[in-house]
Amino acid sequence: MKNKKIIVAMSGGVDSSVAAALLKRAGFNVVGIFMKLADTSNFIKSEKRVRGVAKILKIPFYVLNFEKEFKKRIVDYFLKENKKGLTPNPCVVCNKEIKFGLLLGKALSLDADFVATGHYARKQPTTHNSQPTIYKLLKAKDKNKDQSYFLWMLNQNQLRRTLFPVGNYTRSEVETLAKKFKLPFKGVRKSQEICFIPHTIEDFLRKHIKIKPGKVITTEGKIVGEHPGLWFYTIGQRKGIGLPGGPYYVLDKDLKKNLLIVTKNEKDLYKKELVAKNINWISGKEPKLPLNITAKIRYRHNAAPAVISKILHSTFYILKFARPQRAITPGQSVVFYKGQELLGGGIIC
Repeated sequence: MKNKKIIVAMSGGVDSSVAAALLKRAGFNVVGIFMKLADTSNFIKSEKRVRGVAKILKIPFYVLNFEKEFKKRIVDYFLKENKKGLTPNPCVVCNKEIKFGLLLGKALSLDADFVATGHYARKQPTTHNSQPTIYKLLKAKDKNKDQSYFLWMLNQNQLRRTLFPVGNYTRSEVETLAKKFKLPFKGVRKSQEICFIPHTIEDFLRKHIKIKPGKVITTEGKIVGEHPGLWFYTIGQRKGIGLPGGPYYVLDKDLKKNLLIVTKNEKDLYKKELVAKNINWISGKEPKLPLNITAKIRYRHNAAPAVISKILHSTFYILKFARPQRAITPGQSVVFYKGQELLGGGIIC
């Protein structure tokens, strides 16, 4: 492995910088790549930081401009899904399309053997007899930082060529390593949730999507107010609804009638079932169903026991939870685990 060429996707954050340093220390031929995804002050600062890290590590460094592709495949997707009243997860699509799509393709064209990222996740090769190696995607050592949730769209071809150098470290261990490698991260703020949104999601949506006022109604059909557009709300939301006599929670959206449905009873948000589409199985092969799994319906959600099965004569799957789950949100990703292993995931309908 020592003479292998590895391209590291360097974002300007501590995790990907330490990933590059670990690979360099291990003796690999490391090349740093910064993907310019938008012409904002955040990306300009990040690029400057990556240049500094590459200089300290004495590795070659290049900038790839993916602005056009990123806008078309990620930003436009995010806005389009919000217009449908959904709550999309752009980071999941970015991993598939940009990091492990465009970047991996570019890396292979530059004769690289692997792409490495700063994701907190692990992969494990498994072989059975003379069958081809199957790569399992596992949770990270640091359970609080585990990012396997965002990687459910990956396939075997992508995993085969991917490394996750910080997956076996905790975040505090990574920060200690950054000091040891003398990397310039003192006082640097942790990265924001969605890289192309400088302030709040609501500000971003107001800038790009026109308002479309409609009625706010209760579950009994009583009109209690007006909303500026369904895309400004997500299921389970309590803050920012602006109705007197609350608190109210967003329960549902009726796109056809442009209605926002709210409830005062938080228990109404709990459901035991969901339907998912666009399922991807990491192994490339559907397991025998129905299957007992644990499932996460959003990133900061504890994986909950469920049974997954396929709806007959369709491409949709149904998950039945052992206990009701709060605010199951259409557009978000649901991912499936068996112990430490990420089996796959899909989009909540």
